[in-house]
Amino acid sequence: MPVYQLYHAEELKEYMVRFFTKLDVPTEDAAIAADILLAADLRGVESHGLIRLNTYYGDRLRKKLVDPTTPLTVLHESACALSLDGGNGVGLVAGYRAMTRTIEKAKTAGIAITTVRNSNHYGIAGYYAMMALPHNMIGVSFTNAQPLVAPTYGKKAVLGTNPIAVAAPADHCRPWVLDMATSIVPIGRVTVYDKARRDLPLGWGIDSQGQPTTAPSDVLKGGALMPLGGTDVMRGYKGYGLAMLVDIFAGVLAGASFGEKVGQPSSTRTADVGHFFAAISIDAFRPIADFKADMDAYLQELKESPKAAGHDRIYVHGEKEFELAEQRQRTGVPVMQPVVDSLIENGKQIGVEFDLSSLGQVSDDE
Repeated sequence: MPVYQLYHAEELKEYMVRFFTKLDVPTEDAAIAADILLAADLRGVESHGLIRLNTYYGDRLRKKLVDPTTPLTVLHESACALSLDGGNGVGLVAGYRAMTRTIEKAKTAGIAITTVRNSNHYGIAGYYAMMALPHNMIGVSFTNAQPLVAPTYGKKAVLGTNPIAVAAPADHCRPWVLDMATSIVPIGRVTVYDKARRDLPLGWGIDSQGQPTTAPSDVLKGGALMPLGGTDVMRGYKGYGLAMLVDIFAGVLAGASFGEKVGQPSSTRTADVGHFFAAISIDAFRPIADFKADMDAYLQELKESPKAAGHDRIYVHGEKEFELAEQRQRTGVPVMQPVVDSLIENGKQIGVEFDLSSLGQVSDDE
């Protein structure tokens, strides 16, 4: 049973800002990156939070595989479309700035789409989709990723976990936020199980021979994740198709890498991750008040529908995450002890001491 240390959310963010700025990321950009990583931990997506601070970001910044200044370049632009080169910068920053510009275009055009090529890992897809909510817009965010998923009937990882995120506002109800990988789980979730020394649920991944395994190390070392749905009997080819859909929009359309070529930076090539963002202004189609009233009615209809035996509540997408984020803002953000240990070690290496005081310990018996 892994042990977690609790920390104040704002103190974690301040530490991450210091971490990024020590690695030459501009202060404003560091705050953006830290906010996105913190949002993941607050919402319970720990596979995309602090656990990746050094392994996905710090390590690559130190090795000069990522440009800390994130120099975005406009490739093509029209009233409702924008194509950007991410300058091999910090993906979190490229994603934030791209979605910001998408929203601004949608205010005039009604709908806008932005693609980004030559970028890097951008954290949780849902963060960018939710950026549209305060503007009474529907937000969409896709990204491709390094090959970690085997296609149906395959044994080699040739697809990314390629997440899909869509956020739509409501009135009295919480916004609807779908944020899902097109694999059964993201690879970060397997890493969490590996650090916690837990067996995986059967069906999450395969070993190097294409056989289902419960050992995280089998998946991480030569194996692969399974597409959403799992085997063909469970219609895993639907998840396989969704992963390709994301790669077509975020990779092929953006002019970024796709398939096996994504996200493997070296001294001779960039990760060349691709992103896709869309913002849809609701009042370009109907009055905002009417849309939100209908969203409330729809969400309530789902939540009030008959419950299965042994269950007293039906959730809609994003609801659990909103509630968890509010709780963790009050009580503290749990960080797994091995992650704390790595933060201490990595902090010493770059000269940014992880000196935060724990608010206490909690255990996870999930």
